Amino acid sequence: MADTAARDFYGATLDTPLMLGTAQYPSPAVLEAAFRASGASVATVSLRREAGQGQAFWEIIRGLGVRVLPNTAGCHSAGEAITTARMARELFDTPWIKLEVIGHADTLQPDPFGLLEAAEVLAAEGFEVFAYTTEDQVLAARLLDAGCRVLMPWGAPIGTGLGLNNPYGLRCLRAAFPAIPMVIDAGLGLPSHAAQAMEMGFDAVLLNTAVAQAGDPVAMARAFALAVEAGRLAHMADPMAPREMAAPSTPLPGKAWL
Repeated sequence: MADTAARDFYGATLDTPLMLGTAQYPSPAVLEAAFRASGASVATVSLRREAGQGQAFWEIIRGLGVRVLPNTAGCHSAGEAITTARMARELFDTPWIKLEVIGHADTLQPDPFGLLEAAEVLAAEGFEVFAYTTEDQVLAARLLDAGCRVLMPWGAPIGTGLGLNNPYGLRCLRAAFPAIPMVIDAGLGLPSHAAQAMEMGFDAVLLNTAVAQAGDPVAMARAFALAVEAGRLAHMADPMAPREMAAPSTPLPGKAWL
């Protein structure tokens, strides 16, 4: 039977398995409307990219009434990420931090070495680290050893909308650490991608571009809300396993033999 327990995120249980970013929306009003349509439990905020928008932006975020997950987006070294995390803790008064250390300019793939280095330092300082990582199981184990209690494997490169590029690797990662909260983060472009992630047993999804840059962000936010709920319900229902051979749904007993 599928695991139906709500996962604990550093002592917090999310009302919905959707986390939504706050960048790239056409206007603050659209950002607020999309958030409310999504029912998202968590708003991710980049200190580096959003701090220049002023007090009005922070008022909107506070008014959403959801948990804030600051991130270290745009950091390309462990030192840069550590400094940004410390600043974010002071500004947002939360130990939560989504830790990103980017290692490749084109794919924005996480730098595994810098990520692990920063995670060790921040966890030792009391941060509750949400590690943006790949589907690599060895790296996942090292991050857990470093003190991370939530992993955020990518679906595809940030902003591509490609969906789950490596379903096999993600399934293996989920199966290898069944008790660890995991959030699919980055690369989701369609509600069906989010539903697929939830069907695989991931605990939440995080997205931004797919909603913010849609023709109608509010409608797309609502579509993702429905998709994550459908995917979670499907996982809880213990879906049938795929098989190679056809199996008739109509029983043979009672068939008319001519």
